[in-house]
Amino acid sequence: MKRILITGANSFIGTSFETYIKKNYPEDYTVDTVDMIDGTWREKDFSGYDSLLHVAGIAHSDSGKISEEKEKLYYAVNTDLTVETARKAKADGVGQFIFMSSAIVYGESAPIGKVKTITKETPVHPANCYGDSKVQAENGLRPLGCDSFKVVILRPPMIYGKGSKGNYPLLAKIALKTPVFPYVENRRSMLYIEHLCEFLRLMIEHNEQGTFWPQNREYSQTGELVRMISEAHGKKMRLVKGFGWALKCMSHVTGLVNKAFGSLVYDQALSEYGTEYAKYSLEESIRETEKETP
Repeated sequence: MKRILITGANSFIGTSFETYIKKNYPEDYTVDTVDMIDGTWREKDFSGYDSLLHVAGIAHSDSGKISEEKEKLYYAVNTDLTVETARKAKADGVGQFIFMSSAIVYGESAPIGKVKTITKETPVHPANCYGDSKVQAENGLRPLGCDSFKVVILRPPMIYGKGSKGNYPLLAKIALKTPVFPYVENRRSMLYIEHLCEFLRLMIEHNEQGTFWPQNREYSQTGELVRMISEAHGKKMRLVKGFGWALKCMSHVTGLVNKAFGSLVYDQALSEYGTEYAKYSLEESIRETEKETP
């Protein structure tokens, strides 16, 4: 039985992973969680754990210019705390360290009408301090890797599922309030939380190391995604074409337009793994996300 330690309490990914493991693999893994907020984690003995999943961090929730104080906080938590945790894990004899980075290391989405496709050769190009804090954490982790301390860096696209935060719940709220929505031809890579949980399990089971780019088998399109959410609740959604020009104009005023209707995809070959981890279709994962909890 492998022992897993999650550093970062009450996070969406951490709690989802713990629930997934306890539900599906209770005989194969044990999962413990440590809170990183008050600093007492530094006194905890990490020895005896096979893998450490580091999910503590500050998510990107700012639009526009941020304060110098907030910028320092991004680096203190997303970079410095990550590297400090990894060094302690290595010193305590943990065999594997898994870091949740993000597709944000490649910068923002392409503007409406264009597609940004990430391949293995695409260099990182963060557009803000949040993305750069993730890049700097990656740079601090890689030198720590060795045969006895495997470092895994995941760069997932937008993660969604029941209880998720960020863009997905905003789209879900819109889907329940309006019968019409603009149709704009775009493509997005996304990752359903259960697919991520299974991918994480595979990283641990196979004692992997390196950088990985998990994603769903299908790309999403914003209008179709909203329609799927609406239909999951028994509602009808009409997608209306012809709004592209207006949204392009609005994109010069607010970055939220390209965030919703721009395109950013991983080449599917980048996300292939020897064992299948994405068992749901996009539509099935939306139904699973939106169905009522018993």
